[in-house]
Amino acid sequence: MPVAASAIYFLNLRGDVLINRLYRDDVGGNMVDAFRMHIMQTKELGTCPVRQIGGCSFFYMRISNVYVVIVVSSNANVACAFKFVVEAVALFKSYFGGAFDEDAIRNNFVLIYELLDEIMDFGYPQNLSPEILKLYITQEGVRSPFSSKPTDKPVPNATLQVTGAVGWRREGLVYKKNEVFLDIVESVNLLMSSKGSVLRCDVTGKILMKCFLSGMPDLKLGLNDKIGLEKESQMKSRPAKSGKTIELDDVTFHQCVNLTRFNSEKTVSFVPPDGEFELMKYRITEGVNLPFRVLPTIKELGRTRMEVNVKVKSVFGVKMFALGVVIKIPVPKQTAKASFQVTSGRAKYNAAIDCLVWKIRKFPGQTEPTLSAEIELISTMAEKKSWTRPPIQMEFQVPMFTASGLRVRFLKVWEKSGYNTVEWVRYITKAGSYEIRC
Repeated sequence: MPVAASAIYFLNLRGDVLINRLYRDDVGGNMVDAFRMHIMQTKELGTCPVRQIGGCSFFYMRISNVYVVIVVSSNANVACAFKFVVEAVALFKSYFGGAFDEDAIRNNFVLIYELLDEIMDFGYPQNLSPEILKLYITQEGVRSPFSSKPTDKPVPNATLQVTGAVGWRREGLVYKKNEVFLDIVESVNLLMSSKGSVLRCDVTGKILMKCFLSGMPDLKLGLNDKIGLEKESQMKSRPAKSGKTIELDDVTFHQCVNLTRFNSEKTVSFVPPDGEFELMKYRITEGVNLPFRVLPTIKELGRTRMEVNVKVKSVFGVKMFALGVVIKIPVPKQTAKASFQVTSGRAKYNAAIDCLVWKIRKFPGQTEPTLSAEIELISTMAEKKSWTRPPIQMEFQVPMFTASGLRVRFLKVWEKSGYNTVEWVRYITKAGSYEIRC
């Protein structure tokens, strides 16, 4: 269930109540005394942000020199409560010129009470968007002398935004050049055996957008996901085009996406916010295209020597390349020195992390550079313990490549004035947890 907050308190570090608001009558006015006595005056303050005392739960967070405390008497959504606190503080900062501390609260009692009445109704969170609230709560807060000056912005249509259509975008935006930048950024998480078999693999991705568009445009994004292509073929009464399709898991969208249209047509339609934002997140667990395969061979030659051979093969296209490739090969703690032979890049022994660090600035596709190293170990009189080999770790970034195979089929921009737009699309694949057992 939602937060259903019974009360919210703002306390200073001594436990004095700066301001409070009771939303329900199911808690007494002395609940703050219980928080002060059982939490603030004990050593447990700061160890856990959620505490239960009697029949009530306390969710608290410290921001600057102020504690924000939410009291609930029912089984409430904790994540939603803390999200409310974070956005409420951001709202107060926008009115106070970037400051939120004890002095800012004392100087803005009337404004805070007015905002608390608007952002929560009977304990349930409401609209916390500064852009919308400033349309009808026009009172300016007492600003800190160190705060930035407010910028004059054109006032959008308050009725349209408050009643719900597009609260994330104001009207009247005008750009000389209308552009849309779209980035698909993916992180590959991999655990591979020393023989090259995949033990665990998934891809987490996000679509980032930066929009500089005039007016109130309507955008439509088409991807090569399986469900979307099948739905499109049904609507057009023709078989789906051949080509790779992918299945997206755990998809989450920005609030601007029209979910009703997505559920019916399986297309991502939205009126974008102005500037930069994250359109969607997703995860892929099947059909992952690995950018690299690593084949390590480590031989222990007695008590004082070790041979390391590592071959790294780039699986992506020959016209592509990876940037900033770093391979960290673990070695025993008693390593004295190491000598290397590499066919590409540079390698060195880093004693601080007990690894051979192999760096390749630019790694072309369809190539197989190798590293050969001889390790000298310090001989000790103590009985040698078996070395538990940590996995090899990789870092990389591959432009214009997606491990999931996700592709943008189209990006359409419609606006009633009919202006022309320029669309830019970029793909980037990075290493998440990319590990290979030795």
